[in-house]
Amino acid sequence: MRSLVVAVMAAVTLAGCEQAQLGVDDAWVRLPAVSSRPGAAYFTVKGGADATSLLGVSSPAAVRTELHEMKHEGGMMTMSPLKDVAIPAGSTVKFEPGGKHVMLYDISPEVRAGGKIPLRLAFANGKTIEVEAELRAPGQEK
Repeated sequence: MRSLVVAVMAAVTLAGCEQAQLGVDDAWVRLPAVSSRPGAAYFTVKGGADATSLLGVSSPAAVRTELHEMKHEGGMMTMSPLKDVAIPAGSTVKFEPGGKHVMLYDISPEVRAGGKIPLRLAFANGKTIEVEAELRAPGQEK
């Protein structure tokens, strides 16, 4: 019985450690309808044990990237660049259509829907996370 209690406590401790780790899931990129226009990257950031900020995202498939956010202001949708994005401890921050996203400028002409590209996310705590983002056609959600 005692070994069962120890095993359960160890499992709970490990589960807590997994939840407290900074991570990135569900990364995808919507390619532009016109090749000279930017695409947009979306993903979910899961905050770790300590708060941090997302400072930037880069990809070898794009010449330049920028953090952006869309908002309703004065009855209109506006888009503005972001210097960084706060990632509170233990929280989830979604980058999704109509909200926070990453603009990808001058995407390589070899990039095609159905493939994948790497995204490298840099955080204020010094951590860098690289994920593979699924490439989707213009207008394709999932």
